[in-house]
Parts: sequence; C-alpha cells; structure tokens
Amino acid sequence: MTENDWLDMGMLLICWLGYIVLHSVLAALGAKRWVAAHYPDLMPFYRLGFNVFALLLLLPILWLMVSHPGPTFWRWQGVGAYMANGLALAAILGFLRSLKDYDMQEFLGFRQLKAHTQRVEDLEAFHLSWFHRYVRHPWYFFGLILIWTRDMNAALLLSGVMMTIYFIIGSRLEEKKLLVYHGETYRRYMERVPGLIPLPWKSLTAEEANALLKKEQ
Repeated sequence: MTENDWLDMGMLLICWLGYIVLHSVLAALGAKRWVAAHYPDLMPFYRLGFNVFALLLLLPILWLMVSHPGPTFWRWQGVGAYMANGLALAAILGFLRSLKDYDMQEFLGFRQLKAHTQRVEDLEAFHLSWFHRYVRHPWYFFGLILIWTRDMNAALLLSGVMMTIYFIIGSRLEEKKLLVYHGETYRRYMERVPGLIPLPWKSLTAEEANALLKKEQ
C-alpha cells in the first residue's frame, strides 16, 4: 500500500468510528428517554428520523469506499467463487424471507408516526420466528455472510472489519434494551440461542419457542 492508500484508509476508519459512536448513542435507551423527557412531541418522529440520519451518515463512507478502494487483496476464483456467491445469494434470500417476520412499519418508524406515540419502548411484542430459533440476530448473521463472501480490496476489508465490530457492539446494545423490555424471558432465550452465528447444538424447537413465549404473556 502507498502512503496515499494509508491516508485514505485512515480517513475511512475515522468515518466508520464516528458512524459507530453516533449510531450507538442515538439507538440507546438513554437518548430516547432524554428526547421523551425534554421534547416529547418529537418522539413519534424519532425512529424514522434515526433511520434517515443513519442512511445519510453512510453516504460519505460509501463515497470513500468507491472513490478510494485501495489495492485488491483477494478475489474468489473457480469453485471458491461459486461457493462464495452461493452463500451470498442464500443470505439475500434468507433476509428477504425474514422480512415477513418483522413489523417493518415499526422498524422503519412509520407506525410510531401514524400513532403519534411518545413511548420509549418498541411497540412490537416479543416473538420468535423460525430464524430466531437458531440465531438471535438473523439480519446480522446474513450481513456477516454478505461481507465476508465478497472480493476484498483495502476499503472493503477495513469496512468489513468495522461492520463486524459494529454488529457485535450493536447486538449487545440491542439486547440491553430487550432485557429491559422482556426481562427473564429474553434472558432464558439468550441462554439457549447463540447471538450472531448459529451453532448446531444451540437452538429451540418450535415447542420450546412457544413455551418460552407463553411465559412472556
């Protein structure tokens, strides 16, 4: 790598660190409670605004990745390319299939806006889809597959490492909120199902998932 490549990667790293910090702070319960306490009329817009802001913050990162990719480190070839692309396609299909298991109106923030809700807690009740019986954060799992099955240049490798770190941090921050919302039920769920990578010996049967959900009711 040249000196300019290192400078470009340094700028990309700073952008990723800033994104992770801002995203984590704004997603935390503390930030939501502060807004609810001081500006309750803004709470219906919080989730939608958060999502829009998160997308806008990604734009300079994407620009740096495209305009300053740096040297290529590896490319999948032959059988490896078929396997990598097959896994990526399976992850995309899995993600699309999982959308029906989420309340996308709430996830995007439209439900809160329509209902003019000022509550801090999420509206959606705790539920366990087929994917959630094997991994607590299916979207992060699919994201990891997509990241690490791509050809890698310097910008993609750095971004892959930072996104992986954020998935780890983000999942833990998210679970702090879920423990507040669902208490012992979610704690038991955490004990039975892995967070980011499915493990054959740690999962829930349909019956076990239903029994766990009944305790939440």
